[in-house]
Amino acid sequence: MPKPHTLLCTVGTSLLYPNLSGLVQAPQSDPIQAALADAFSKKNWSEVAIQLQKLAPTERLCGAEINSVTDLLKQGFIEQVHLHLLHSDTDDGQVIAEILQFYFKEDGWQVTTHCVEGLRDDDPRAFRTHGLRNLAKIFGERVRETGTDFCAINATGGYKAQIAIAVLMGQALDIPVYYKHERFDAIIPFPPMPVALDFSIWQRASGMFMVLSKEGIVPWEQYREEWDERFETLVNREEIDGEDYLELSATGQIFHETFRTRFQQIKATSLPRPATKNEKHAPNLGNHGYGQARTPILRFLQKLTDEMPYVRFCHSTYWNPDLPESSRFRSSGEEIQGIYSNGTWCVKFKVHTTTDDQDVLPGIVADLNDWIEEV
Repeated sequence: MPKPHTLLCTVGTSLLYPNLSGLVQAPQSDPIQAALADAFSKKNWSEVAIQLQKLAPTERLCGAEINSVTDLLKQGFIEQVHLHLLHSDTDDGQVIAEILQFYFKEDGWQVTTHCVEGLRDDDPRAFRTHGLRNLAKIFGERVRETGTDFCAINATGGYKAQIAIAVLMGQALDIPVYYKHERFDAIIPFPPMPVALDFSIWQRASGMFMVLSKEGIVPWEQYREEWDERFETLVNREEIDGEDYLELSATGQIFHETFRTRFQQIKATSLPRPATKNEKHAPNLGNHGYGQARTPILRFLQKLTDEMPYVRFCHSTYWNPDLPESSRFRSSGEEIQGIYSNGTWCVKFKVHTTTDDQDVLPGIVADLNDWIEEV
């Protein structure tokens, strides 16, 4: 097995508080610490990084992130290639990320920083509903981009809840997660979860999860027909003007990112054969009086037919000029139903593919939802 070469690192504030801030409270006799105190006072973050380079990276003054990444390399858990720094949505988080980016680039890493929107301790609701979800989303995106065999998570820095999400995400995706306690040299690995999540639930409801992940909060009424009680543990409900709304919980975001990543790994072997040229047909719209919407609807359905190899053709089944919906695909009985909306009108249509195998249908729905997310 190759060692992970891409490290996703949660970022806290120990480097600033109390480490660097403590240096300015009294005169420093050590020249490096004096230079650090001066650079910190002047908010010269590149100079702070330069002075930190003069210290042993295992010194506690360097902070949790530098200490832990150094030990992960030294003990052979990872290869040194790409480092992603996931920092809080605060001024301090931005400063820490800037210092660490200077430091680790000088150390030979390829470094990318990510601000986790909503991850801030002065707004508990935003922290819970947006910050932790966005953290899980970034983890999922980076793992899909790099591959599960090449990623690891360093969960040493950051808020306790941030560390918990990192551990859950890594365990769900079956990638290594490491934590270094500030008082000990040992790196603590977290083993994979001994239980499996239900992939079929995600496949069937992939459209709902895609929409909730992208749009944040949507009316529950949209999903009444496809609702499953098992979804309740994955969402938060909120009443707005007497209407029930849904948003993904942090656990729901982890569930979604886990299976979206897993689906990318298996979909090439789980989808039906491509349609032949003779099997492909133009979209068919019924006589519903689409008005000016006819052209964008036809364009969308033709794009779907052209870009998805196994789609033969589509025909419309429903039209409402005054009903906004979330665009997605779903199972409807033994058929695949598509929903397309511009935010003011809504059209529903049946998707005809090259197979009637019901066992393959959930995978097709998931693939179509993956496609519409990218579109």
